[in-house]
Amino acid sequence: MSGFDDNPFGEPIVDNPFADPSIQAVRNNSANAQQTLDDYDPFSSESTNARSNQPQQPATLQPSSQTVPAYSQSGAQYSSNASVPGAGPSPAAMTQISTAELQRRQDELEKKAQELERREAELMNSANASRPNNWPPLPSFCPVQPCFYHDINIDIPTEFQKIVQNLYYLWMFYALVMVVNILGGLVILFHSGDFRTFGLGMFYAILFTPASFLCWYRPAYKAFKNDSSFNFMMFFFIFFFQTLVTIVQTIGFPGSGTCGIIMAITQFGGGGIGILVGIFVLAIAFGYGACAAGNIFMLSKIHAIYRSGTETNRITMDKARQEFQSGFFGNQIVRDAAAGAARATVQSQFNQNRY
Repeated sequence: MSGFDDNPFGEPIVDNPFADPSIQAVRNNSANAQQTLDDYDPFSSESTNARSNQPQQPATLQPSSQTVPAYSQSGAQYSSNASVPGAGPSPAAMTQISTAELQRRQDELEKKAQELERREAELMNSANASRPNNWPPLPSFCPVQPCFYHDINIDIPTEFQKIVQNLYYLWMFYALVMVVNILGGLVILFHSGDFRTFGLGMFYAILFTPASFLCWYRPAYKAFKNDSSFNFMMFFFIFFFQTLVTIVQTIGFPGSGTCGIIMAITQFGGGGIGILVGIFVLAIAFGYGACAAGNIFMLSKIHAIYRSGTETNRITMDKARQEFQSGFFGNQIVRDAAAGAARATVQSQFNQNRY
């Protein structure tokens, strides 16, 4: 141990390592802290007074900064992420809405499909069996039965139904004006004693009302129904003259049997009652003018439809002649008459040769 006691630097070696002043200070602090903990009594009056001196406050929770979303009836359509601000409908809700929309559209398509099936069944039944006539609409107890089958929604293609309906309304309006023309002739008869307007007006109403239906409306109906060139040709030819007749009726020459503009002017000179009669007759003249304007419009409209078709579907004289020949000679009545005439000719020739 003598060798270790020698200090080459000339400083004395400390035998006790805990004699260092820094280590002694730490030991003293630890001892004081331990003494303080040993002397502490939680039930002493000093600690109780220390706790009583502190202000007592109720234990409360601080309000959160997050906002709770308001509940609505449509909240069931949203998922649990609706509490997050700015969150939209969930994919489940979008799927539910899309399913409802698709279901509604599917129902509409099913209704349209049922309507098309009904029309197809009616067409098939009409091809297999003759359909009962329904025009003119007469009661069952009437001795005169309907003469034609008329149903625009079944017979006419969809793209031409509107124009055929407008043509039918034009015919009904013309028939109404013809009936009112009879009343105008009756008023003129009582006012000025002119019987010709009343008599001819009644004759025209009885003649022109069914004739216009048979001569130009029915051919147009069958032309759009069967795409018939012959019926189109007949319609254009007769409807053109119908337009000219309606223009003449609008003018209303005296003695022509129609209450036109000239007839209305002649009635204004009879005083107060003459003015009323003239106004009534002038209203009838305006009705004829509206019919003439409608005729011109429908003639140009149907002609434009014809011109917009393909070359093979356009009306030609050759095609119309072929349809007329096939329809004329294909008629059972015509064939029976021709067969009877041929039979009578052969019989007469045989008898002449016999004697």
